[in-house]
Amino acid sequence: MKRQTTTIKDIAKELGISPSTVSRALKDHFEISEETKKAVRRVAKELNYQPNSLALSLRYSKSNTLGVIVPEIVHFFFSTVISGIEDIAQSKGYNVIITQSNESVEREMMNIQTLFNNRVDGVLVSLSKESFDYSHLEVMMQKGLPIVFFDRVPDTLETSKVTVDDFQGGYQATEHLIKQGYKRIAHLAGPKNLDITNERLGGFMKAHEDLGVPVNDDLIVYNQASNEGEAYAATFELLKSNNPDAVFASNDLAAMGAIKAAQKYGKNVPQDFGVVGFSNWQFTALTNPSISTIEQPGFEMGQHAAELLIKQIESEEEDFPMDSIKLGTTLLARDSSKKV
Repeated sequence: MKRQTTTIKDIAKELGISPSTVSRALKDHFEISEETKKAVRRVAKELNYQPNSLALSLRYSKSNTLGVIVPEIVHFFFSTVISGIEDIAQSKGYNVIITQSNESVEREMMNIQTLFNNRVDGVLVSLSKESFDYSHLEVMMQKGLPIVFFDRVPDTLETSKVTVDDFQGGYQATEHLIKQGYKRIAHLAGPKNLDITNERLGGFMKAHEDLGVPVNDDLIVYNQASNEGEAYAATFELLKSNNPDAVFASNDLAAMGAIKAAQKYGKNVPQDFGVVGFSNWQFTALTNPSISTIEQPGFEMGQHAAELLIKQIESEEEDFPMDSIKLGTTLLARDSSKKV
């Protein structure tokens, strides 16, 4: 259960003034009138407002270090995000500690605790595929640790977030396959609990609707695209049972697995079977056939996420306003899907 605490926003709402005015009034700022200060103190007392002492100590006892938690460092997309984070962090005088959850929520919990214990000024997080419950992150936020999420973000926590337009990417991939003449398009989706899974699926469904092609629900497979082997097995089974003529895969390793399964099954790629991945890993331009994919700007995502976190760390406002940034995607059509 979420712990209910009174915040500066609650006091501001009660008085009909801005959170920044409340913050300055509580600090006895000379620009705030005595009448406003008295009103703020009165409402703060009525609502049992308690300043977050740990948040203040973190603000004034900086380590100039940012923590990062990613599902997999080896993942090309996450490595580009880390590069963007380090680019901004170093330019602002911050060091970076990088950890990985290996897609385990237990390790994610250990990582956030370790980073907190090592007094990092804030943490950048991309959720593991097992993260259905965010209480371990919420506890840290309540303790005053600034957290910014990127790529895989929670939908229930009030934090700053940086994502790509996964709906747009799903739409672009599916629209491209349909316009190439494919009619029975399968989707190798990620875990159902992740926003990116639902957004990419939403784009997949919308493209079918807009172009008048029916969706076969039996061609949508969840949580079978973590690696090339899973995607190979899932695609081969789909070919035996439902005979798709194309696959939109949730990542490029899954796209590689789908291509190998189709070729093993006797399909010609792309004449008989089309494939589009997601992320634009470096190998996608080097394979035979080269793999069509959706490019997402990882470096820029890392830059934006680091900028948001540092801005929050260095802000003098106790109740810092949260921000949300969404970056666009680009279709890179290559040999695995281009037949016309």
